Amino acid sequence: MSRTTPGTSARQISARREGRRILQSMKGTLTTAAVMLLLAGSPAWAGPTDQLREYTDQVIKVLDDPALARQDRRAAVRKIAHEAFDVTETAKRVLARHWQARTPAEREEFTQLFADLLERTYIARMDEYGGERIRYLGESIDGTFASVKARIVTRTGAEVAVESRMNLRGDRWLIYDVLIENVSLIANYRSQFDRIIRSSSYEELVRRLKTKREEFLNESAPRARRSSG
Repeated sequence: MSRTTPGTSARQISARREGRRILQSMKGTLTTAAVMLLLAGSPAWAGPTDQLREYTDQVIKVLDDPALARQDRRAAVRKIAHEAFDVTETAKRVLARHWQARTPAEREEFTQLFADLLERTYIARMDEYGGERIRYLGESIDGTFASVKARIVTRTGAEVAVESRMNLRGDRWLIYDVLIENVSLIANYRSQFDRIIRSSSYEELVRRLKTKREEFLNESAPRARRSSG
């Protein structure tokens, strides 16, 4: 039985439960609501919050469009994400101290493998979208880095704290990390990958990422053939 402190409202309890549910699903993955904060393109003049709002609106429009077939919806979101997510920055931070020991070719390979992993993650979670909306709270800018704080508002009214960290590349703000209830996407993957490298080797990490990619491709191929036939 869960404990509550005196004065705790039903909405606060609901928010805590929603937060725990999202945190549990973040073990090696992202929730669909959080992924919506990682997506799309925006005008070059937009600030971090404006750009993030534009990202979110575009993705929600795709997810809410009943005329789009499932594969078309996934392809549209994949294209938006590819344009807005700073995968190189994220891959570098995820690999952390192990990044310096990698050759340029290894860095390029790892970045692509990690991009594939993120793509599979949010594509797999898209079907869980349940009409969540985003309430923006504020932004802070430090040179070429920015943080935008918001809350995911579910249909039940529960709110979950989300922070999107962004990096200015040229004239565009790109997203490189998302924190849900102060739990970082980068920190989550970093601990997993560091554990594999220390217990085995960097080569073993790459092997596992490639295996997961092949498994995903093999699972997707039969469905594609059936839908075309």
